[in-house]
Amino acid sequence: MREYDSLYVDGQWRKPSGGGTIPVVSPVTEEQFTSAPLADRSDVDDAVAAAQRALRSPEWGAISPDERAVLLERFADEMEKNASERAALTTAQNGMPIGLAEGYEGQGPIYLLRYYAGLARATPLEEHRPRFGGGGTTVVRRQPVGVVAAIVPWNFPQSLTMFKVAPALAAGCTVVLKPSPETTLDALELAATAERAGLPAGVLNVVTGGVDIGRHLVAHPGVNKIAFTGSSAAGREIGEVAGRLLRPVTLELGGKSAAIVLDDADLSDSVAGIAMAGLLNTGQTCFASTRILAPRSRHDEVLQAVAAFASNLVIGDPTDPDTNVGPLVSDRQRQRVESYIAAGRSDGATLVTGGGRPERDKGWFVQPTVFGTGNDTKIAREEIFGPVLVVIPYGDEDEAVAIANDSDYGLGGTVWTGDPERGLDVARRVETGVVGINNSMLDFGAPFGGVKSSGIGRELGPEGLHAYFELKSVFLLD
Repeated sequence: MREYDSLYVDGQWRKPSGGGTIPVVSPVTEEQFTSAPLADRSDVDDAVAAAQRALRSPEWGAISPDERAVLLERFADEMEKNASERAALTTAQNGMPIGLAEGYEGQGPIYLLRYYAGLARATPLEEHRPRFGGGGTTVVRRQPVGVVAAIVPWNFPQSLTMFKVAPALAAGCTVVLKPSPETTLDALELAATAERAGLPAGVLNVVTGGVDIGRHLVAHPGVNKIAFTGSSAAGREIGEVAGRLLRPVTLELGGKSAAIVLDDADLSDSVAGIAMAGLLNTGQTCFASTRILAPRSRHDEVLQAVAAFASNLVIGDPTDPDTNVGPLVSDRQRQRVESYIAAGRSDGATLVTGGGRPERDKGWFVQPTVFGTGNDTKIAREEIFGPVLVVIPYGDEDEAVAIANDSDYGLGGTVWTGDPERGLDVARRVETGVVGINNSMLDFGAPFGGVKSSGIGRELGPEGLHAYFELKSVFLLD
């Protein structure tokens, strides 16, 4: 593995000012296998200053959308060359099964760059409208919002980075990226790829660190917009700072999504999809459908089918293509998940499968765990972020929707049915940002985000690009 010992600021590789490092620990061996640089506040200041200069530079600020699109496509071409290496970096750091990482982390960022390159070409920067009431024309102009602070989590680090970086660059913004301390290496490799693609100096900068560095970046006077994915608690803190500074913000936060299994669902076809909608990436997925709502008449059938599927998943080395469930990202995360499993037991939930650790000498593994419970228990109401599913009974369709909506969160969700039109009717009533009918796959061309404690704003699709524009109206009289 190559060494990642420098930050990327203003198109240059530089050692962190304080000389600090972040240990990088394998979730499989529980041992440190390398280290990453640790930025301090002066490094953040320099990165923001570089992004401000690049915003006004002739190499970036003065080029056309078509020229930006060419740079984004070149960036995508370079990312394609090291897709396997980048996927392996994610797996090494957070334990994501390699089969999942190759798609989401290796290929996903490439698709997003090319998609937003196309939107950059297709989105007019100016629109001429007849003046309301006549007597003139108004020119509505789109211009980049400015310097973007992009703060990303560890669970899908590369794809969630590109949720922000691709549309920001397509709009003509510049970016200061702060990855999670658990997944820093892939962000530095992203910077190296951008450098090889010829992205102008200062357009993309990478600084590293924990909560203190994130807070400094969020409140920095040189930042014009914040794009954050992470916990609802951290999102509230960022939102408070952004509100005080009158700074636009996009917050994609936590979830406790519901999978509504209707009475006509064919479990032989759908049980794998129902279970994996909640267990994707070992349950470390913000939009995971971890509450499975089953008709009371079929509750035991659904509970046993989901438990049987979960108990047969392959737990093991995430670099093995046959592995379905890898380790959790850290010992702290495993302790958190195990505390919820203990809470489920003490609250009287019925444990059907899992609940412990697999027989392995090393690694932060937890067995896929399935409980039967009501919607009023701690494990049914709080985000666990691990391989823990709950199956909850309901009476009729109205009650299913009411239970799905009885949550502080509203990010994802699924509906499972033999009648897609009926599923669509149910989906329309669920208070959430995205819903899948008989699937849980995102569409990069459609807006993604949540309501309630799951955040504000939208990423992906044309709406994701529009979030990085400011609008200016110029009034012209006849």
